[in-house]
Amino acid sequence: MRRMKVLVARRLPDGVEARMSALFDAALNPGDAPMPRTALIEALADSDVLVPSVANPVDAALLESAGPGLKLVANFGVGVDNIDLDAARTRGIAVTNTPGVLTEDTADIALALMLMAARRLGAGERTLRAGAWRGWGPTDQLGTSLTGKRLGIVGMGRIGQALALRARALGMHIEYHSRHRVEADVEARLEARFEPDMDAMLRQANFVSLHAPYSAATHHLLDRRRLALVGPHAFLINTARGAIVDEEALIERLETGAIAGAGLDVYTNEPHVDPRLLALENVVLLPHLGSATVETRTAMGMKVVENILALQEGRELPDRVA
Repeated sequence: MRRMKVLVARRLPDGVEARMSALFDAALNPGDAPMPRTALIEALADSDVLVPSVANPVDAALLESAGPGLKLVANFGVGVDNIDLDAARTRGIAVTNTPGVLTEDTADIALALMLMAARRLGAGERTLRAGAWRGWGPTDQLGTSLTGKRLGIVGMGRIGQALALRARALGMHIEYHSRHRVEADVEARLEARFEPDMDAMLRQANFVSLHAPYSAATHHLLDRRRLALVGPHAFLINTARGAIVDEEALIERLETGAIAGAGLDVYTNEPHVDPRLLALENVVLLPHLGSATVETRTAMGMKVVENILALQEGRELPDRVA
């Protein structure tokens, strides 16, 4: 059996790279610097498989420049908005992703952002590190409790459900809006109420957490009009994709105090973060850490391996999306 020639665009966990090297003719990226586009095009000339991540755009021009042997784009990640799926289909190139293994860690980050934003944990740590803490005071660094508050979840897939389970344990009231209503037994287990009108949910929520996949249909899903519905005592949490939110409109509302705050793990123009966000004290900012644990990133990599191995062995791709 001929070993697949696999081009890996970014460095992966050691165990994943070792497995790839054992099974395939793998070209790794030990320096972890993004490959220049010219180098990527040159390497794709004789590759069977490309392994990109969310930080590697795979557009129509790149796919068109690839050699005729490219059969699979095995994305390291669940979201495939970095890949031109139509162009891949046109060229007969399969696309896979890594679903189901980053649910719990991403939900943890969403909950962490809720706690950090509401309890002003980032501001408190900065005060302490700057040597400006004067000692405990009855009105010092007051935040907002999560208990008893209303959480509105946009997108009730795996991650949305995992966050609901965590939030319910903290005594929060759960509402959700999603393309499809979840099963009655799931709603009962999570004590979650379906709200078919997203606008109505946004008006009532104390916390809004985004878990919808990014696509043309969800671009600026929270646009200027919808952001205006989020009240002045509410917090917006985004661990999905930056472009789901109109970032310009969000910054304006944060600067004027029209909403209480935000917790962001994703941005419109990653890795660039708008300097106005960096200057705001009512925002918690993380560098896209949703799946950043050794366990999850390794599991994601092993899913990539399994999809490539299925191609090499002539089997159905387990996580095919296009």
